[in-house]
Amino acid sequence: MRDALGAVQSALVLGGGSEIAQAIAHRLVADRTRTVLLAGRAPERLEASAEAHRGPDAEVDKTLPFVAEDVDSHPEFVEDAFRHHGDVDLVLVAFGVLGSGTEDDPAAATAIARTNYLGAVSVMTAVVERLKRQGHGTLVVLSSVAGERVRKSNYVYGSSKAGLDAFAQGLGDSLQGSGVSVMVVRPGFVKTKMTEGMEPAPFATHPEAVADAVVGGLRKGSHTVWAPPIMRPIMSVLRHLPRPLFRRLNF
Repeated sequence: MRDALGAVQSALVLGGGSEIAQAIAHRLVADRTRTVLLAGRAPERLEASAEAHRGPDAEVDKTLPFVAEDVDSHPEFVEDAFRHHGDVDLVLVAFGVLGSGTEDDPAAATAIARTNYLGAVSVMTAVVERLKRQGHGTLVVLSSVAGERVRKSNYVYGSSKAGLDAFAQGLGDSLQGSGVSVMVVRPGFVKTKMTEGMEPAPFATHPEAVADAVVGGLRKGSHTVWAPPIMRPIMSVLRHLPRPLFRRLNF
């Protein structure tokens, strides 16, 4: 359960190897989270990250193997994670692949959709059922402004995030009154290893700023968080541009 001041006490991080996920975990610990479970494709590689969160008041209790594309394993994975720790206050869905330049490769495009959308839908469904059984909890989903209006330059990635965002928003609405909530996070361009070598978009941000936005949103009970906040009005304008004009934009 959250503490008397509303701070998350325990968190399960899916995609624990990503820089954004690590920044959020670090920020949660600074905000009094006591236990973090890191899950990723190669849990042995998460140990270095785990050490950064261990201390007198907080620890990474365990690193867990998790493969987004292996949807058949998700129900058992979720049960094992909750069985190990008991109640989990927050589950962060932070995995995903960018796959820029794969639009002409059917196998690569399918792999992006399988990870970013199908894998997320699968594990989120299992997680929410477990949170409903315990009667409380928050699911935090890392979406992207790329899903607000899909651009021609990265429509495979953008469409996978659009599907994820829509699923998460609908899921959150369906959970009203259950004690379980969903918070969707829509970062803009984030400077990480995944985006290294790419030309930063206007208002580019960094993982720590996204982490601050996540914790701020949790404190407010937000259902949607933009990082940075200025992306909300920007995407509102872009979303309503006439399609012929939107097609002419090169970004």
